[in-house]
Amino acid sequence: MTAAVLELSSDEARRLALRAQGLLGAPDRAAGVRGVLRRLGAVQLDTISVLARSHELLPYARLGAVGRPAVEAAFWSGGHAFEYWSHAACVLPIEEWPLFAFRRRAYQARGVWHHEVSPGAYASVLARLTSEGPLTATELGGSKNGGPWWDWSEAKVAVERALARGEVVCVERRGWKRVYDLAERAVPEKLFHDEVDDDECVRRLVARAGAAMGVATQADLADYHRLTGAQVERVVRDTGLVEVEVAGWGPAEGRTGRHRAWADPAALASPPRGRHRTTLLSPFDSLIWDRPRTERIFGFTHRLEAYVPRPRRIYGYFSMPLLSGGKLLGRVDPAREGSTLVARHAAFEGPPARAAKAIPAMAQALAEAASWVGCANVRVERTTPPELHAALSAAVRS
Repeated sequence: MTAAVLELSSDEARRLALRAQGLLGAPDRAAGVRGVLRRLGAVQLDTISVLARSHELLPYARLGAVGRPAVEAAFWSGGHAFEYWSHAACVLPIEEWPLFAFRRRAYQARGVWHHEVSPGAYASVLARLTSEGPLTATELGGSKNGGPWWDWSEAKVAVERALARGEVVCVERRGWKRVYDLAERAVPEKLFHDEVDDDECVRRLVARAGAAMGVATQADLADYHRLTGAQVERVVRDTGLVEVEVAGWGPAEGRTGRHRAWADPAALASPPRGRHRTTLLSPFDSLIWDRPRTERIFGFTHRLEAYVPRPRRIYGYFSMPLLSGGKLLGRVDPAREGSTLVARHAAFEGPPARAAKAIPAMAQALAEAASWVGCANVRVERTTPPELHAALSAAVRS
């Protein structure tokens, strides 16, 4: 007889997701930035910097005004983390090094690459790192050949190939440049092995992704570390995650009724309680980086418009969703002009009467973000709906 599948309401699922991501309940300031990293399992990196870079915005959203130098030190000092390909280029807890052996093996077996590199250049990069210690691509001989951004030098191609294969590791970012070192030197000896087989790597990553999301569909679980659906399907029933159904999540392909999902048993053991965080989220925040999941949980459609031509942007270059009360109430496209944080476009969800209720939350989030980045003032340039401009401007002044 098949056991009954636990049913969750959409509100219960939303709260489970928020708590799992560290955005519901008291912030764990004692664990700090490293605690945030261990909890989430991956913090995405990106070149865009408006208020701050995305990997700085993520712990800020959970802990409040943690100093930006403290964020960098937490990630890159003491051998607590490394950078590798997960959801994208991500900072990962050093404890997860063995779990990405399946990906390193896949790169080692890969026959076709976008860039060619000579055996001599590859050996030279490894020899330089062996004799001189951690180096950037520039120090290894330059990162580009003088063409477009993808026109890498042979040294850059070689060291990135070695990074993918696991022979070198990125131990820090210096001036946003990767600093490479030999993996055998940078990874603690007890973790420096590839003994975990592919299915066990994936099983443990799926289990950790489930814990980091609270409740997730199979597609959500795959997206967290960019696994395939087949990989997740093969291991998900052995992860310890509990199969559930969430009302309102829609039917799975080829089925009727509700969409099957998986929940972290530890999350199900105690109902989520506590205070909701009011904050602005990076578009690369792991709460919302999966756009279909964001729409399913919050009924909120968000797209990064940084690479959209300016005339076609709706909300702005780097619009940041506003989280408050456990819901996404709008978004703001920020900029900095000297000591002033500029809200180029503050857009609220819903009709004016409902949107107006989110003004205090937007004002609080803007004021806190301004203080965090050292801005003394906030200026609102445009709002949607436009009739809320005066009220939001007055709220940020007070």
